[in-house]
Amino acid sequence: MNPATSRRTFLTASAAMFAASRMEFGATADDPREFKIGVASYSLRKFSRAQAIPMLKQMNVRWVNIKDFHLPLNSTPEEIKTARKEFDDAGLILEGCGNVTFNKTDDDDIRSKFEYAKLAGFPLIVCAPTHETLPRMEKFVKEYNIKIAVHNHGPEDKHFPTPQSVLDVVKNMDPRCGLCIDIGHTSRTGVDIVESIRQAGPRLHSMHVKDLSSTTAKESQCDIGDGILPFVAIFKQLHKMNYTGGVMLEYEIHETDPMMGMQKSLAFERGLMAGLKG
Repeated sequence: MNPATSRRTFLTASAAMFAASRMEFGATADDPREFKIGVASYSLRKFSRAQAIPMLKQMNVRWVNIKDFHLPLNSTPEEIKTARKEFDDAGLILEGCGNVTFNKTDDDDIRSKFEYAKLAGFPLIVCAPTHETLPRMEKFVKEYNIKIAVHNHGPEDKHFPTPQSVLDVVKNMDPRCGLCIDIGHTSRTGVDIVESIRQAGPRLHSMHVKDLSSTTAKESQCDIGDGILPFVAIFKQLHKMNYTGGVMLEYEIHETDPMMGMQKSLAFERGLMAGLKG
């Protein structure tokens, strides 16, 4: 048997056993000193909010980052209030919203998105700005006391392909201006994921995680644990630097039937988290 395959099989099985024990005996309270394993609701983009919420509960998810599929950016204050109550009633904790595009050098447009986040109670906006809009956003971060986490989108992104390209811009901005490292996109640019996390330090406000069977191929995404991205090293680095932000599963495959793969991926992550405590 291939040693790498054998190792992945063992780790996945161990993670699944850990996840099952949590669901059987009840998850312990969140430790504020630990990072938060959750889901980016983009993973459930083919499902309405009414469908997505019970799916998240079935996966034993507490932390969620809300994509506008599940709470449109143009929602009225009353619609936002209703949605927030639905999330709260389900026991979901809103890590933030996003990915939100900021491509207009228009303060009114920027303000409208911060107002949306404020009304919904999002402490964080995962965002895709341009080099022109990102500097303008800093004053709104200060005014609204809402963090921004710039999401790097890989080789195709002409603005922020890598974590380093984000850090180069935000390094002298308000500390609430940081980044959301997408490890799949980061891998495809050829930079070291773990070193990128280390370099980000306190500027790392959120993460989107997925696995790839090829470090350079976007279409090679697979369930976490079945690929080759260095999850053990990633989790060890996050633990070492006392990261307490979100590690949000962004599952982009099997979009009409994602549950089994998402549950498997989350179980793998929970198993790794348990190993850090062992």
